[in-house]
Amino acid sequence: MAALGTPAGELRALAEQLKAAEEQAAGLPGCLATVKRMTSLFRDEAYREAATESLFQKFLNILKKTSHDIVCKDTSTAAHLDSYLVLLSECFRCLRNACVQCARNQNIMRNLGLIEESLQLIQLLHKLETDLESLLTAFRCSLQFLGNIATGNRDSQNRIWKLAFPSQFLNCINHQDEKINGYCCMILSTCLNSETMKELCEENDLNTALAVLRAYRRHPESEWMFLIVTNHLLKCPELVKAMYAKLSNQERTMLLELLLSEIGGKNLAVNEELATFLASCFQEKCQAVLKLASAENHEDEEALMTVRLLDVLCEMTSNTGQLECLQACPRLLEEAVTILRLTHLSGKQTTNIFSAIHSATGPEYISHPAVGFKSHLIRLIGNLCYKNKTNQDKVYELDGIPLILDNCSIDDNNPCILLIAPCFCK
Repeated sequence: MAALGTPAGELRALAEQLKAAEEQAAGLPGCLATVKRMTSLFRDEAYREAATESLFQKFLNILKKTSHDIVCKDTSTAAHLDSYLVLLSECFRCLRNACVQCARNQNIMRNLGLIEESLQLIQLLHKLETDLESLLTAFRCSLQFLGNIATGNRDSQNRIWKLAFPSQFLNCINHQDEKINGYCCMILSTCLNSETMKELCEENDLNTALAVLRAYRRHPESEWMFLIVTNHLLKCPELVKAMYAKLSNQERTMLLELLLSEIGGKNLAVNEELATFLASCFQEKCQAVLKLASAENHEDEEALMTVRLLDVLCEMTSNTGQLECLQACPRLLEEAVTILRLTHLSGKQTTNIFSAIHSATGPEYISHPAVGFKSHLIRLIGNLCYKNKTNQDKVYELDGIPLILDNCSIDDNNPCILLIAPCFCK
């Protein structure tokens, strides 16, 4: 038997206090002080290593009894329910701390069934109708525990995935609480690997992938959501194509901005399949940008998406990895020349964002989403013609040379156009 004063002895004494508290009239909430003491002790590696299976069994019993009491006993008063929720929060904090860098404790807890019990409690917390802050705290702490028990432990990750995908993940990602969204994405990111990604991509209606993308749109500062999107979702071309079809234009614009950032940062290599798909999207929607010639349409969602599609295509054609397949797209070059002609004509017919100006002093021009659109079109055309005699001849046949030369004037709406166009015409 471990001597009192050692980590094992102190934990054994606290375990006896837990047992005694359970048997007293005060009931489960009377365990709170003891659990708080253990939470503090488990910050120390020596105490984590000294924890025993019987101790974690007591925590499992507390979770089960707490769940039973919340469902079956009179917890109609806020104070009564709050006492149980506070105890749940502290239990999960304690278990969370006991998992840190301790695979032995992770395995013991998983084998005892603490993952299953935690997920059942999460379901219960999700259904409870109360505005008590302690409910959110218990919910958050339960997810933190699952995140810690899964960290670096493939067996725990697989157990959580099997039990939580997709419904439990969806409930938490779509929850109104930002922290619950973030902690859930922490768990999801930890559980994603080549096998689970297959299930994610094959999920009916892609609800989980779409939920993560939409949660990131709500909380763009979330590191875990960003990591899931950039490290997993964007690297699956079939998934990107399938998601794109289900997104609104605003959501598509956000997805394209993420693609643009990752491609520009050399963090993402777009394959031929996805590059061709994005080119076809631009070909289909490029004339929507003409709506931006009207002042009242400066925030048209389809037009803004088209602007971002062009940005992505420019970035991809600046990379030799995607250049050849985009040069081979039969209608991409033709559509680029056509929309350049139409925007140029629109700018000549009336004064609008496509008109060449020499002093963009008004804020409505400086911040307009179509600023630079024509220079980007010429950049795209030039890239598509780079060392490609077929495309060079096609631009000539489309009377593109005079059109490009006509754009070789100072234009503050299209900075750098004087640098791009002459280089193309050499």
